[in-house]
Amino acid sequence: MGVEIKFCGLTRADDARVALSLGAAYLGFILAPSPRRLTLEQGAALLASLDAGATAPPARRARRVGVVAGADVRSIVQAVDTLGLDVVQLHGVDDERLVPALRAATRAQLWSVVHVGADGVDEKRLTSAARADGVVLDAKVDGVLGGTGRAFDWARVARAVDPFRGVRPIILAGGLRPDNVARAIALFAPDVVDVSSGVEAAPGCKDPARMRAFADAVHGAGGR
Repeated sequence: MGVEIKFCGLTRADDARVALSLGAAYLGFILAPSPRRLTLEQGAALLASLDAGATAPPARRARRVGVVAGADVRSIVQAVDTLGLDVVQLHGVDDERLVPALRAATRAQLWSVVHVGADGVDEKRLTSAARADGVVLDAKVDGVLGGTGRAFDWARVARAVDPFRGVRPIILAGGLRPDNVARAIALFAPDVVDVSSGVEAAPGCKDPARMRAFADAVHGAGGR
């Protein structure tokens, strides 16, 4: 099974259509503070426009990921129901009761984000995040959730996630671009590569040529 692609921080239906045409497995929508943030109303309108021109059957469509931070169970469930989310990507989950509470309230998969700093990854936080259905590794930048264009030491952190491989998906984010994603795949061996700013012309506005170059690089590295 090859590496899958997630295009994140989508704010325009045309960009999402390009992502689909490139075989993206996941479409990411930011519902937390960010230059790429969408309200539920904006997200619903975007997805309605996307669905209006859909040609693939529902079983084959890309999975929809909502990125949240600091939201309560009720708000997250509302987002899942309103946008038809398949996955909820959770930032800053300090309350260990949140994941089980969400599992009881929704069928959406849960991904927990672990930020990697200059000292590497906090193994206690990594173990805690692994209680979710997927683990996202992203570069740590104070005061920013993601989309910073910063990378981390992929080879160093790869060893830390070895105990969780094959148990749940490992998603690599942070600083990925068309010119480095193949190397990231070789060093880190993720299940999913997650790109946002690395294929943008401006925050929230994707560049189709960069998106295509990114997908080509992933496919060339054995992704799908």
